Amino acid sequence: MGVAIRTAGESDRELVVRLLDESFREDPVSRWVFPGDAYLARTHHKLMAAFTDIVLAEGWVDVTEDGSACALWLSVPAADPAGAGHDEGPAQVRAAVDPANERVELIGRLTGEIHPAGRAHEYLWMIGVTPDRRGEGLGTALMMPVLDGCDREGRPAYLEASNADSRRLYERLGFTVMTDRVLTLPDGPTMWPMWREPRG
Repeated sequence: MGVAIRTAGESDRELVVRLLDESFREDPVSRWVFPGDAYLARTHHKLMAAFTDIVLAEGWVDVTEDGSACALWLSVPAADPAGAGHDEGPAQVRAAVDPANERVELIGRLTGEIHPAGRAHEYLWMIGVTPDRRGEGLGTALMMPVLDGCDREGRPAYLEASNADSRRLYERLGFTVMTDRVLTLPDGPTMWPMWREPRG
């Protein structure tokens, strides 16, 4: 099945925010950042909006033509170990999203600390598929054009898997867990940093 994909623009911002909000409501990391159903429902979309704005400004968002899935990417130079994680970045996100919630800032700082430095790479920040379309291969379809480009150009790729199901998908696409950098959030779930060397 062919999946039509295009690069999102500013006019797609609300679509992307809605997709990410729907896709990550049940994610263990989202539930750790915003504990409790009412709190999650009230606040989660604000964090997804902040992430969308960062990537629209500094990277790119691929979206399926039917609006059912999206992937947020950043090209990270060798000199920038944390991808989006400038020192003030997590604090700015917290201030914009939920100033009283330390976990909003902490998640940015902790993922920035485990982000590998030294080699330029493509960073899959997030990938979201609307819940009623999961299992149709949309995530793979979104990722493969970028990974194929990485293979052609000799660039690695990186991501953090936030649940076991996504980790298995990424392993099938050639990513391996960086076991020395696995992150267990304080009183929370585990995140698996994953690296993919370009294929010859």
